[in-house]
Amino acid sequence: MQPRDVRTVADARAIVEARGLTHVKVGVFDADGILRGKYMSRAKFFSALEGGFGFCDVVLGWDSNDQLYDNVTYTGWHTAYPDAPVRVVPESCREIPFEAPGLFFLAEFAPPADTICPRGTLRRVLDRAKSMGFGVKAAVEYEFFVFDETPDSVREKGFRNLKPITPGYFGYSVLRNSVWSDFYRDLLETCERMDLPIEGLHTETGPGVLEAALTVDDALAAADKAALFKTFAKVVAQRRNLMATFMAKWSPDWPGQSGHIHVSLTDPDGKPVFHDAAGEGGMSKAMRHFVAGQQALLPEVLGMVAPTVNSYTRLIPGFWAPTSATWGIENRTTALRVIPGSEKSQRVEYRIAAADGNPYLALAAAIGSGLWGIEQALEPTPAVKGNAYEQKAPRRLALPATLGEAARNLKASKAARALYGDAFVDHFAATRDWEERESRRAITDWQLARYFEII
Repeated sequence: MQPRDVRTVADARAIVEARGLTHVKVGVFDADGILRGKYMSRAKFFSALEGGFGFCDVVLGWDSNDQLYDNVTYTGWHTAYPDAPVRVVPESCREIPFEAPGLFFLAEFAPPADTICPRGTLRRVLDRAKSMGFGVKAAVEYEFFVFDETPDSVREKGFRNLKPITPGYFGYSVLRNSVWSDFYRDLLETCERMDLPIEGLHTETGPGVLEAALTVDDALAAADKAALFKTFAKVVAQRRNLMATFMAKWSPDWPGQSGHIHVSLTDPDGKPVFHDAAGEGGMSKAMRHFVAGQQALLPEVLGMVAPTVNSYTRLIPGFWAPTSATWGIENRTTALRVIPGSEKSQRVEYRIAAADGNPYLALAAAIGSGLWGIEQALEPTPAVKGNAYEQKAPRRLALPATLGEAARNLKASKAARALYGDAFVDHFAATRDWEERESRRAITDWQLARYFEII
């Protein structure tokens, strides 16, 4: 049996036994999309397969820097950080090539922690789609910069004056990917063996920046693959004494890094429902409602898509990132890009998303808001033609300018509460408020240069 053939608890036991493993690696994604996990003995793993296991719920109560939230209710000093119930996902079994024959399994939080679990939140949205008679297909494409640095060297440099693996602008460069073919091949082969297949990999415009387009899949599997890709792309790089970053924007001199999401719906028989040759841009009625829902709710759910303080440095005019909740047909200046095509290829690209987002939550936002539009039979504004940056959008489509504003919008959103649940909205909005408050403690280079002498 191969790892990706595992479907059941019995299959998981069988493959571990067949490989004679003494330990198995298990991980769960936190609110920031960071993979937290551990090695588990075979006996413990078998027990977890049957009845789940306990994982300290501090991973739901701290930030990406392991600092404890002071404003959440699910966990904290007031609950003494007990274990949260977690279940293993047997069908997530993968072999990590450089740990072969070792195996890795994803896990997700079980009730009651499932209400704030990122993977659980996306599953609830997909259950909603199923109840409406829809299946969901999705794919994510990531831009990420790669540096000739190590975790030690970037800290020694204070994260300044870093050396990308290649200099200057050179998009779609065959020269660059040929010179660095060993790294490209290592990344491609690792992802292929871990069932994270890359449909396209090329240089983007900027020093050391790549773009990887992951293959389309059912939405939950697509989110798993996107989240694992972000983790293991960084692993592959660091094993070569390089570093990859998925920050939304690491330098004011270069465009930000996208995490664009492509979404389409199918009927219960798997037939696509977004295409109508007679519709504007090939859009069916269902697609128009879906895009309208995404457009209407984007100002309310942006915190789920742009979840860091750094996210908002990308959302400025002229840097290939949208600045208001606009849509257009084959228009890369809008937040939502309708891509006309055949019945199979017709889809919407959620271009607002950046590389720093948690894939589960970004997909939950993109899909949930679209389903809301179908439920409410919403209609979008007229499609933007030309440069969206030069056109004034309706005030209701203005996007939050800061993470704090986005957190407040999410917390106040009745639609978000209906889609994702009060527990998730209250918890996640609080974590984003914490993130924004933490940023206000920082004294930046810009502040020092601007105020130190003159003010």
